[in-house]
Amino acid sequence: MSVRLTDLAKSGGCAAKYSAARLEELLSGLVPAEAENLLVGLAPSDDAVVYRLDDERALVFTLDFFPPLVDDPALYGRIAATNALNDVYAMGGAPLLALSIAAFPESLPNETLAAIFGAADEQVRSAGAILAGGHTLRDEEPKYGLAVVGTVHPEGFWSKAAAQPGDALFLTKPLGTGLLLHAAREGERNEAGLEEAYDWMTVLNRDAADTLRPFSPSAVTDVTGFGLLGHAHELAERSGVGVVLDAASLPAMTGAVEAAAAGVRTGGDRRNRDFAAPHVEVDEVTDELLALAYDPQTAGGLLVSLPAEKAAVLQAAFAAEKLYLCRVGDVTEGAGVVLR
Repeated sequence: MSVRLTDLAKSGGCAAKYSAARLEELLSGLVPAEAENLLVGLAPSDDAVVYRLDDERALVFTLDFFPPLVDDPALYGRIAATNALNDVYAMGGAPLLALSIAAFPESLPNETLAAIFGAADEQVRSAGAILAGGHTLRDEEPKYGLAVVGTVHPEGFWSKAAAQPGDALFLTKPLGTGLLLHAAREGERNEAGLEEAYDWMTVLNRDAADTLRPFSPSAVTDVTGFGLLGHAHELAERSGVGVVLDAASLPAMTGAVEAAAAGVRTGGDRRNRDFAAPHVEVDEVTDELLALAYDPQTAGGLLVSLPAEKAAVLQAAFAAEKLYLCRVGDVTEGAGVVLR
C-alpha cells in the first residue's frame, strides 16, 4: 500500500462513535414501534434489539462499523468483526448470521480489501456464525463492520436496565485501547501495550458470556466507545440505581495509565465527559485514572452486575476456565455513578 489505513481516517475504532449526549437528544423524539414481540428496542435502548419469534426463540439484531484504527488490514477486519459480534454476547445471545457493512476508496488495492473481508469472515466463523453477504460503498474514508443476527431465549436475554442494589460489578477485559492506540498515532508507541490491546480487541466475549450464563446476572453491557463511565452511567440510569466504582481496582492494559499521565486523550474522551460527567461524582481520583475510566474502548469486555453473594463462585468459575475477571465496584440505592 502507498498509504496507511489510519492515514485515511479522521478517528478510528469506537472512538469514532457519535456523541452519546447528542444521540440521546436526536432519539428522544422517536416513538418505538408498538409491537408486543419487540422485547428490546429504543425504550430503553440497549446493546442490540431483541424480537420474540415464539415462546422458545427470539432474534438479537445489531450492527457496528467504524474507520480503521490499525494499519494491518487483516487485524482491522478481525477487530471490527469482534466488536460487532460482541453486542450479541452482551445480550446473552449467540450469533447466527452476519452481513458486511463496508465503505472503501477505490484506490485501495484488492489484496487490502480481501484481507479485511477474509479476516472478518474467519472471526464470524469462530463465533459459530456465517458471513452471508453485505453492502459496499465508495468512500474516501474507509469504514468496515457487520450487521449481526443472533438468537436467545425470549426470557433469557440480558439487559443493561435490571441491575439491583447489592450487586457486585465486574469487568471481563482490562481498559486502555483508546489511550494506547492514540499514543501510537502521536508517535509514543508502547509495543507491549499495543500487542496486548490487539490481543484483547480480537477476543470474542463468547467464552465470558458462556461462563456467566448459569449465574443469571442482573444486568450486562459491553464497554465500548462511551468508556467505562459512560456505560456505567447508562446501566445506573436505566436500572434506577447508583453505581460505585473503585478507581484503584480499574484494570489497565500495559502502558495505558502511563499514556494518560503523559496527557494522551482521544476525541472520544471529551465526548464521553460531555455525556457522563454530569452524572459522575469523582472522589479523590487521579487525572490518569479518570482518563482511563472515560477512555473509549473498542471490542471491550462485559460490564457485569450480579448479586454479591454469587461473586466468589463467579470468580472461581472464570478462574477455572482461565478467563479474565476483575471486580470493579458495587450497585447501590440511589442514582448516578461515583468513582472513588
